[in-house]
Amino acid sequence: MAEQKTITTPDGSFSAYVARPAKSPSAAVVVIQEIFGVNAVMREITDGLAAQGYLAICPDLFWRIEPGIDITDQSEAEWKRAFELFNAFDVDAGVKDIAATIAAARQDPRCNGKVGSVGFCLGGLLAFLSATRTDVDAAVSYYGVGIDGRVGEADKMTRPLMMHIAEEDGFVSKEAQATIKAALNGQSLVEIHSYPGLDHAFARRGGQHYDDAGANLAGQRTLDFFRRNLG
Repeated sequence: MAEQKTITTPDGSFSAYVARPAKSPSAAVVVIQEIFGVNAVMREITDGLAAQGYLAICPDLFWRIEPGIDITDQSEAEWKRAFELFNAFDVDAGVKDIAATIAAARQDPRCNGKVGSVGFCLGGLLAFLSATRTDVDAAVSYYGVGIDGRVGEADKMTRPLMMHIAEEDGFVSKEAQATIKAALNGQSLVEIHSYPGLDHAFARRGGQHYDDAGANLAGQRTLDFFRRNLG
């Protein structure tokens, strides 16, 4: 069952795509978008988590720039627009919107109080920051861009974090990956999985670098992690 939900903050209101599981109450998972908005790929991921028994919520984090962005990675014009949105995006405000989404999920009568997050690309950075700045119960970061410049925040982490790193990531250099691993490998709350030979967005179904085996492996690891930490 899918629906739209409005989340209200002191800065204004934004929409979120919500997929509900067959049974409730259940734990919730906030799905954090790539640079293409709440598009078909994000909705499919949200629906998939609901099918696994989670209340899944994908908030429109570009609402401060332009509400309702829904584009693909299939044309040059859409890539150009996606990078414009990425460059205009306020990361700190985005984390606050994720915190508001977590709070809204916990207030939902069909949520059992546990809330996780999972993010991809830009969302991978935001998922990392949700583990350091919010009260999320568990977070998963897929090929997060820009984490290497923020690894110092890991000292504030109080919740478990799983990271999926593509070793041939065109947007996260080998040096950046080394910085992330050096800073986080010793953290008891952090679990890092590295994927040799795979490029950025290897889990984006239909994308240029999609890898079925890698996506399935990362997806199963993510579900196992959520089951351990969210139930």
